[in-house]
Amino acid sequence: MSLSLDRIKQAPKALLHDHLDGGLRPATVLEIAGEIGYDGLPATDVDALAAWFRTRSHSGSLERYLEPFSHTVAVMQTPDALYRVAHECVEDLAADSVVYAEVRFAPELHINRGLSFDEVVDAVLAGFAAGEKASVADGRPIKVRCLVTAMRHAAMSREIAELAIRFRDKGVVGFDIAGAEAGYPPTRHLDAFEYMRDHNARFTIHAGEAFGLPSIHEAIAFCGADRLGHGVRIVDDISIGPDGEVALGRLAAILRDKRIPLELCPSSNVQTGAVNSIAEHPFDLLARS
Repeated sequence: MSLSLDRIKQAPKALLHDHLDGGLRPATVLEIAGEIGYDGLPATDVDALAAWFRTRSHSGSLERYLEPFSHTVAVMQTPDALYRVAHECVEDLAADSVVYAEVRFAPELHINRGLSFDEVVDAVLAGFAAGEKASVADGRPIKVRCLVTAMRHAAMSREIAELAIRFRDKGVVGFDIAGAEAGYPPTRHLDAFEYMRDHNARFTIHAGEAFGLPSIHEAIAFCGADRLGHGVRIVDDISIGPDGEVALGRLAAILRDKRIPLELCPSSNVQTGAVNSIAEHPFDLLARS
């Protein structure tokens, strides 16, 4: 049975790796920028800004791919803005037939105008709840939960882990670290991971997107990650013999034996240049392994 794009769009989906600050509507960015007086946008009309976002997101470069985030984060600095972005996020996911999503964001990136971490999370969760209610009314029920993220290069991971626990009964289901892997190993944040384990809480770690096997090894062996964000470079520890037989290296075997899920993001991998095309993505190899 062939799968058309329409059929895929209509199929119910679970989404486990999505960044709140990575999916803003261009019109929303422009409107909020005008409301708060942010004048750093690269374009001043919706079509031009959307084109700029597309150019950066399909550049094949991780550095250029990340450029738009400086603008989306800049307009997500007030309770109203965070609420609106979260609400629209849920509506957009529901329109794509997503029925369950875990959306992540880094509270430390949204305090430039004086908000506390708790105020940031409160606003986002309120937006998610309103979006869920609106989607149910539209006949597209969806449940959205939240992962709070700490940035690898900063020193706020323990505070963010504590934040995750404070809000665990209000919609936060886990903790994450993200940001540049090279030079910022996950072992810099062991106290945060230990805090999560002490409270029987789950966490994922961005690892193996750009830096490769050492990042994955540390995330699993030293930090005890429950899931891996991306993790696609584990293919470097998988080989295919002349007869097509798949052989796992030690690290790949541990990943399989411990049943540690990979939050694969094929389209993102293409956009950042990690792989050349969806057709060349190692998804099938990983599934067979």
